Order: sequence, then C-alpha cells, then structure tokens
Amino acid sequence: MTDMAAGGAPQDVELARLREGAPRERADAARNRAKILDVAARLFARDGVAGVSMDQIAGAAGVGKGTLFRRFGDKAGLASALLNAREEDLQGAILSGPPPLGPGAPAGERLVAFLTAYAAFLEANLDLVRLSETASPGARYRTGAYRFWRLHVRILLAEARPDLDADYFAHALLAPLAADLRHATGEEFTSDRVAADIATLARLVLTGQG
Repeated sequence: MTDMAAGGAPQDVELARLREGAPRERADAARNRAKILDVAARLFARDGVAGVSMDQIAGAAGVGKGTLFRRFGDKAGLASALLNAREEDLQGAILSGPPPLGPGAPAGERLVAFLTAYAAFLEANLDLVRLSETASPGARYRTGAYRFWRLHVRILLAEARPDLDADYFAHALLAPLAADLRHATGEEFTSDRVAADIATLARLVLTGQG
C-alpha cells in the first residue's frame, strides 16, 4: 500500500483500493507459501510451466499434494499466486513510481508507457500468465490483475479522450496483450514488435487517427 490514499489523485486512490484487500496470513503460513512459490518458480524456470506437475512441486517443497491443492486449487491457481508478487511490482510503479509510468505525466503518455511496460511484463511471464488466463472460460477477466490493468487504462483514456467510450476501449487496448494470443503469434511477432505496435495503437486511439 502506498501513500496515495493520503494525498494522491482520486484515480490513484481508486487503483490503490483495488490493489489492497488480500487477507494477511499468519507468519508461518506466509513462510510456507513463500517456500512453495519459490520452489515452483525454480521448477518452472528449469523445466517450463507445462513440464512441471503439482506432484513434483509438492515433493520438492516437502508438502503433501493435498496441502498444495487446498492452498492454490490447481496449477493455474499456483501460477496466479506466483504472478502476484511480480504484478505488484508493476502496480507499485504505476501508483508511485516515476513518470511517465507513474503519476506526474499526461494521461496519454502514461497510457503508452503502461502498455509498453505490460508488453514487456507479459513477454517475461508468458507461460504463467497464459496458464492463469486460460484456466477456464473468461478466467482472464476475473483476475484481480486484469481488473487493475483495465481500470488504469479506463481512467487514463477517460482523462485523455473524454469523447470515447473508455469502458470499451480499455478492453480493446488490452485485447492484443492476451497471453493466449501472444503465445499463438510468438514466432510471427517479436517482443519488440509487439511493444512498438501496441504503443502505436494507443497513439492512434489517443489522437483519433485511423
């Protein structure tokens, strides 16, 4: 949690409220959770997300498989939990980092900076994001992270282009960054091209061209 609630812009306060709210764990539970996530991260990095089973994670972490499933539900839930800390870094930069990603820059510049930063984040965590977003129909839109990203984009669009339907265009600008689409087009589009093209798309929306 940042100091935004005390003196930040209303939109940043709204984002901060969305970001907070996860119940605090007991210290021992938090340590066990961190251990499991550390083991999962190492195994995923070594063997790939698809190549690691819940049995392998449980064994390497020294916990029962039942414990793993009770805590995370399934491998998609584990992927979401592992992503959470990485997503929080990006969310923190949005709330209180330097401009243009953080506060202090015009809304349009912040929008382009965020979409570019998220494209890089997606590239670095593609398999985990894809697993969390495709666990069930519509899973992408139910994650807390997606709600945060969409709210941020909607707020910036509403400020930069009040004539647009910000609710719709927030979804539209995030659609090309769906992990399943990025996975399917990975060989066709390089990560640099994706980042550059999503920034171009944002500028077209912001300027009303195209």
